[in-house]
Amino acid sequence: MSRLIKILGASPARVRVAPFVIFLALTFLQGQFGEPGRYWIYLFKTLVGAWFLWTIRPLIPEMRWSFSWEGLVAGAVVFAAWVGLDGLYPKMSSPGQPWNPVFQFGAGSMLAGFFVVVRVIGSTLVVPPLEEVFYRSFLYRYIAKPNFESVGFGEFLLKPFVVTALVFGAAHYEWLAGILCAVVFQGLVLRKKRLGDAILAHAVANLLLGLWVAGRGAWQFW
Repeated sequence: MSRLIKILGASPARVRVAPFVIFLALTFLQGQFGEPGRYWIYLFKTLVGAWFLWTIRPLIPEMRWSFSWEGLVAGAVVFAAWVGLDGLYPKMSSPGQPWNPVFQFGAGSMLAGFFVVVRVIGSTLVVPPLEEVFYRSFLYRYIAKPNFESVGFGEFLLKPFVVTALVFGAAHYEWLAGILCAVVFQGLVLRKKRLGDAILAHAVANLLLGLWVAGRGAWQFW
């Protein structure tokens, strides 16, 4: 493991991209081991993502949570947009079978409750730092300049702003909501000149969405 971290740490780009790519690859594997396997692979990739975050945190100075009212409000706005826009525009493609541990394992079962908690924790604490480091710290700045570390977090650049938002949106079934999220998160980075507020906003939005899904049975959002 120390060798892996040494390899990642040797490149500022690699340490920001590789954990996200590995996490994404595990996401694609979720559908390859039958329906119950989706849930166990999600647990595995969440643990892998958490391990990466813990291990690479000294190598990415900007990967620090910043608590601010702007981040909290932005997260709530993103959640409201994600839910409120549902059904108002055509989606990217068929999402397939929704993540529904209650249907898979039975209402009231321990496994159903366990995997709901795993999903909420993973999407709240693991996904936001991984995605924000990749999209906002690396991709936005790399599009601006290959020597991406020379690009300040407060620099507004139209091409990276648009391209990053479109790529982020295309990575989500709810593409329009995804684009709006990217705009909000990038706007926070530009305004605050740091990454932590966007991580917070992303986490708040995902937490509220997770609670909404679990409370309302709105599994289509998962």
